[in-house]
Amino acid sequence: MAAEKDKKTKTGGRKKNTSARRSSSPRKKAKASERPTWIYAIVAVLFSCIFIAGAYYIFFRPYFYRFRPCYGTRHYGICMPSGYSVYGLDISRHQGNINWSVLKEGSPENAPIEFIYIKATEGSDFSDVQFKENFAQAKQHGFIRGAYHYFSRHSNGLAQAEMFIKSVKLEKGDLPPMVDVEERPKNRKQFLQELKIFIAKIEEHYGVKPIIYSYKKYKEKYLTDSFFDKYPLWIAHYYVTKLDEDIEWLMWQCSDIGSVPGIKGNVDVNIFNGNKEQLKSILIK
Repeated sequence: MAAEKDKKTKTGGRKKNTSARRSSSPRKKAKASERPTWIYAIVAVLFSCIFIAGAYYIFFRPYFYRFRPCYGTRHYGICMPSGYSVYGLDISRHQGNINWSVLKEGSPENAPIEFIYIKATEGSDFSDVQFKENFAQAKQHGFIRGAYHYFSRHSNGLAQAEMFIKSVKLEKGDLPPMVDVEERPKNRKQFLQELKIFIAKIEEHYGVKPIIYSYKKYKEKYLTDSFFDKYPLWIAHYYVTKLDEDIEWLMWQCSDIGSVPGIKGNVDVNIFNGNKEQLKSILIK
């Protein structure tokens, strides 16, 4: 009997302890799950702001720009910065098959397209499939033409220069070659050295200083070496009515949403910083 009573006592003790542990568990969970609701509200607002800002920047900003009051002149479906009179395009395979006759005849009389730059090569092994056709058609239809190369961080400068030289035979009356520089380098020092080699080789071969194309923030961050200041600048800066006064530029890609007859979809629109006679003065002699 004593042993049996002792057993019951021990068993009862265990049940009592278990019950105590179980009864305390929900209180701990309830306490741990309590969070201030304002934290969730702040997180939700932050994510909403980031989403709205991203959507505006990527999808809506170009279209909102179209509906701003135009204090300059509206051509090519966009408001052109005032004070300039020489306009041009830059094209590549992305514009598809161009109706060159419509492009020539459909330009507004008070703002005709005077020049067209055409993508020729990229890196050391890529040729634009539309280059030969576009380059020939541009001259045939009376446009002042030029050719450009997209500089890649994946190839050395000399190989890229040789690729461009092999692909592009510039003639008297053509615009100087242009190099498009916008890839962010992994090794800045090496990238800029290869770019210098490319530019020097192009200048040596064609006997004219090539134009450097880049967007505003890239120029300010990477192309600060005095070497690059010796070459004309083609600046890409959209959705503004004027450029900063401290920027010395030859050409300005002022929009990437232009609309012109003969080309389906959007096209880049550019301004030359000067009159038509000044444009002719930079052509290959």
